[in-house]
Amino acid sequence: MSVSEELRNNGVVKNVGEARETPAGTRQEEFATGERSTRNRVARSILDHGPSTVAELAGRLGLTQAAVRRHLDALVTDDVVEAREQRVYGARTRGRPAKVFALTDCGRDAFDQSYDKLAVDALRWIAEREGGPEAVAAFARARVAAQASAYRKAIEAVGPDQRTEALAKALSMDGYAATARSAPLPHKGEQLCQHHCPVAHVAERFPQLCEAETEIFAELLGTHVQRLATIAHGDGVCTTYIPQTSQTSQNDHSSNNASASTAGRNPA
Repeated sequence: MSVSEELRNNGVVKNVGEARETPAGTRQEEFATGERSTRNRVARSILDHGPSTVAELAGRLGLTQAAVRRHLDALVTDDVVEAREQRVYGARTRGRPAKVFALTDCGRDAFDQSYDKLAVDALRWIAEREGGPEAVAAFARARVAAQASAYRKAIEAVGPDQRTEALAKALSMDGYAATARSAPLPHKGEQLCQHHCPVAHVAERFPQLCEAETEIFAELLGTHVQRLATIAHGDGVCTTYIPQTSQTSQNDHSSNNASASTAGRNPA
């Protein structure tokens, strides 16, 4: 597990007396937990106080500078912090500027953020000030349309029977972890499954985001599609059914049978 994945966890370090009474494996685990906890404290201190020198971090955390450097090395390796030259305001003194350590974008994202709340507040404001649900729907359509140019290029580069797979790959590039597979029999067609939704918490409040996405899928694939399940509504996977068109119906039916055993069911 990387350091950035651990920043939200509070490691608990047992005292020395307890450690002596536990098996060696447990002591090693406690030591590792303590290392993670201290590393998280270093990152949190930079978050709270801004770019910091090794000496400043050591003073705030009650650690030796050698220990701070060791933790910073690990944080730099995991792209949580980065080293910079300290900004000097006023006349520069002799010698090289002190090196400070600041959080990277990745490191900052590892801490709790309010992006979802900000998005919900913004859409609520649009709904209240600019025309209600239809204004939100217009925003959702414009947002998806802006993303769709890359999806359209991917689809136009392949044959009709590969369009759903191409769309799935393009969606995965945007973080949706999408896959395509044959629809379960007796249905003829495919299922587009999105195993992750970066805007699920917002879409839970504003279903117009899902509706606009479904509309653009139909436009891109040139056929009516049906949304069977969404993560925003509590389902495990966003699942969209794409019926078999006349262009793809010429495919060998045996290939659908071969994959039907794994497609099986609506994953939601």
